[in-house]
Amino acid sequence: MICPACKNDMIVVEYNSIELDYCNDCYGVWFDSGELELLLKSISLDTSDLLKNILDTREAKLSETRRRCPMCRQKMRETTLGQKPRILVDACRQGHGLWFDGGEVQELLKQLAEKPSAKQDSQQKVVGFLGEVFKAQR
Repeated sequence: MICPACKNDMIVVEYNSIELDYCNDCYGVWFDSGELELLLKSISLDTSDLLKNILDTREAKLSETRRRCPMCRQKMRETTLGQKPRILVDACRQGHGLWFDGGEVQELLKQLAEKPSAKQDSQQKVVGFLGEVFKAQR
């Protein structure tokens, strides 16, 4: 798959049978439709509010260049999620997936890890693993 940000080839990273496309050049990550939900559910995080925000939030009016979906090549919509700082996410209008620029997955995981949870140990393992994989090395 070609990176929607820098146009280089991405690699596939697998964790708990979830395959994510990761760019070694700009550190962005592509979640195919349903992969973010699977990842968050695998660590028992409530995804309803997060996913509702992505689907229902009006498009962000920012100056960032519009990314194209790596699957259908259509321009994606920009939306924000998370707490302060808000995270800009590119979502395919056809529902193919979500694009996070370098460092954005790590910021989202950091925000989610700060919420109290009954399964803190398993969450910390996943957050730690993904934090290392998707660490922005700017």
